Amino acid sequence: MNHNQTVRPLLFAMLASLSGASQAVSFTHNDITLDINGTINGFYVNREAQSINRATGASTTTNNSELTNGLLPGWINFVATTQANGQDIKAHFSFAPGINNNSQTVGLPIGNNAGGAGTTNPYSQIDTRNVYFQFGNSSWGTLKFGRDIGLFGQNIILSDMTLIGVGGTSNAGIPYNTTFGMIGHGYMYTGFQPQITYTTPNLNGLQAAIGIFQPSKFAGDETKAPGIQGMASYDWKGSSASGKLWTGFVSQTTSCSVSPCSTSSFSANGFELGAKAGFGNFEAVAYAFTGSGLGLSTVGAQFYGGSNGAGNKTDSDGYFLQGTYKFGDTKVGLNYGENKDKNGYALTGASPMNSIKNRAYTLGVYHSLNKFITLVGEFNDEKVTNVSDTNYDNKNRTLSFGGIIFF
Repeated sequence: MNHNQTVRPLLFAMLASLSGASQAVSFTHNDITLDINGTINGFYVNREAQSINRATGASTTTNNSELTNGLLPGWINFVATTQANGQDIKAHFSFAPGINNNSQTVGLPIGNNAGGAGTTNPYSQIDTRNVYFQFGNSSWGTLKFGRDIGLFGQNIILSDMTLIGVGGTSNAGIPYNTTFGMIGHGYMYTGFQPQITYTTPNLNGLQAAIGIFQPSKFAGDETKAPGIQGMASYDWKGSSASGKLWTGFVSQTTSCSVSPCSTSSFSANGFELGAKAGFGNFEAVAYAFTGSGLGLSTVGAQFYGGSNGAGNKTDSDGYFLQGTYKFGDTKVGLNYGENKDKNGYALTGASPMNSIKNRAYTLGVYHSLNKFITLVGEFNDEKVTNVSDTNYDNKNRTLSFGGIIFF
């Protein structure tokens, strides 16, 4: 077996936008190559959270200070590639642990998760995000089977500068093994989902993908049909400018096995449109989405809160803007995003106008110390407006600094 170290791009979903200077360890035996690479990060986070009673104007302010992961957890990737009968074959395993070892937040490792009552957390610390294989070639495209990043919402999270930082923390308890970046403030979280997906060949920058996805019983009590997601994109490169245009959709229908249904069933749908353009050292991103029945986009999980038992669909929409500029090894950026959700499960008041609005901006500085390590400093300001039975608004200001390594 030959052991050699080579520079290769990271071809893995959430790390794709950061692949340029990544280092991988590669082992080749017979016809199979195994690449191993990953990332680790850690941040100091100071958050000021303010809750404001809209009726009385009274407010409560709390401060906490934590060491935590950023939007990315730790990540280790094992990717096997080979060729057989004219097909390019790939198999990918990944594991995404975090740096925190005790928390009251579901999904973190075993510990006192019930306010000191001694109840232990049954959820695993290890998050298995990528488990899939694929095969294909440049003439007919690629088929993928397994668990990988979703199609709807994929391009925007890979374009968010806070992907390698912390961003916002309003919906994430800290310490936490991931924060939310700008998720819920301009876009929904794509998630890592079981899927069978077909991707077309790249035709001079034009490419599309469509797949069936694990369904969710967000309304009704059965899932006769899988979810469907698709996206199409066009990339271009020029001497003075480069960029990307994309669009995507998500759709799922649930049904009932008995009549009448205790929870009314319906179809959930979402649509997105985005653009990214670079001019020299400057890059701009613009994005918008709309959804019906997808659930609260502030939570980020698709279909969560899709119905309140009366068949109400959560209407969601949002937009995201970002600009970054590179000064040598340092990039500075500013982004702004806003999500609006109306009606649905978590907005339980009688009025159909019950809604929630999440707005945030992030100012970030990202310095490449070397080809492995990036140092990050960010300030994030969030405001959550609740027009519902809670009648409370929330403001969060998060200051964070730390670093991330890619290898």
